[in-house]
Amino acid sequence: MAKETDDALVLRDLVPADPLLPDPGLPPWAWVLIGLAIAGVVGFAFYLRRTRTTETDPRHLREEAYALAQHDLDAVPEGGMQVAATKVSLVLRRYLATVCGDPALFETHEEFISRHAALSSYPEELRNVTAEGFSHLARLKYGRDANGDPVALFGAARQLLDRLHQYQPA
Repeated sequence: MAKETDDALVLRDLVPADPLLPDPGLPPWAWVLIGLAIAGVVGFAFYLRRTRTTETDPRHLREEAYALAQHDLDAVPEGGMQVAATKVSLVLRRYLATVCGDPALFETHEEFISRHAALSSYPEELRNVTAEGFSHLARLKYGRDANGDPVALFGAARQLLDRLHQYQPA
């Protein structure tokens, strides 16, 4: 009888491993997504940096508050002198709250007038004019017979706003 050969001892060709290994590269769409994600993160970082510097820049805040106050004082509201005085008071108080960090926006008229540190960054003469202007506005807002011309009131408020804005607070 012929001797049978053992298959375990026979050398065979190697099976190629390439089809069994995963593809080492990413598909093109994955590279596009990675590029877009990186561009988005960089763009968002620049946006945050730009937003933070413009919001914290006191000159920018000051000019923005002034432009808003000017815009609000350009339109005289309907409704008489009391409504006009209330709007003027709110516009001026909001400007002072933004520019000086003064709590005038959140105080009553009496609290603002009695506070000695009110508008301490402005000269004495300008503080007196401002306090006198707010007293006049309080009389118009709360007085029963608030008579006068709202257009003239808005003009005077615009002059006071301009004077406050011209002076650079310390």
